[in-house]
Amino acid sequence: MKRKDLFQHVLEYYRQHLPATETELNYRNNFELLVAVVLSAQCTDKRINMVTPALFEAYPTPAAMAEATADDLLHYIQSVSYPNNKAQHLAGLSRRLVSDFAGEVPSTLEELTRLPGVGRKTANVIQAVAFKKAALAVDTHVFRVSHRLGLVPKRCTTPYSVEMALRRYIPEEDVAASHYWLLLHGRYTCTARKPHCKTCGLADICPSRSEYDKSATTTM
Repeated sequence: MKRKDLFQHVLEYYRQHLPATETELNYRNNFELLVAVVLSAQCTDKRINMVTPALFEAYPTPAAMAEATADDLLHYIQSVSYPNNKAQHLAGLSRRLVSDFAGEVPSTLEELTRLPGVGRKTANVIQAVAFKKAALAVDTHVFRVSHRLGLVPKRCTTPYSVEMALRRYIPEEDVAASHYWLLLHGRYTCTARKPHCKTCGLADICPSRSEYDKSATTTM
């Protein structure tokens, strides 16, 4: 199957079976979304949703969080991955929001990546979710599924190269949604160690299925 046809098939499947595309992180405004996404790096959304209510109650705005020290913030996020680094990031980004952006979360990639702890992936999530822009964040799930389905060439070995390869074939109106389609597919179906090929609606066109079917057979 040509790559263009493969994309059409995959995207149509996602449109029909995963129409609701929204982050599983809980948030009430752009600031809370930004904090939650920064915290979610290499951590589950479930864990983040457990710690953010108390954090947001104590520090509901960038101005309030800007007054906190990293040690203050660490008290609320100790159970997430890399808590010390993330506490430093939250302290730094909240102060930068106040000093450079009048306490508002900026909307451009260039501005967002000026914030401590915010790289391209996080910035793309914020652009897509908060500002409804055609931005595609490549996390580990998106990276893995894109390769397994053959959507991107094997030579795409970095998140940026995968992002650019995906953008080449995904229509502008589907770019933001595609992040969540691929992410959710990777989180619940095309899992890292034991993908659920038997229940996957894309198994019939997946070039990687035989590899994992063989693996499942040999381990039985």
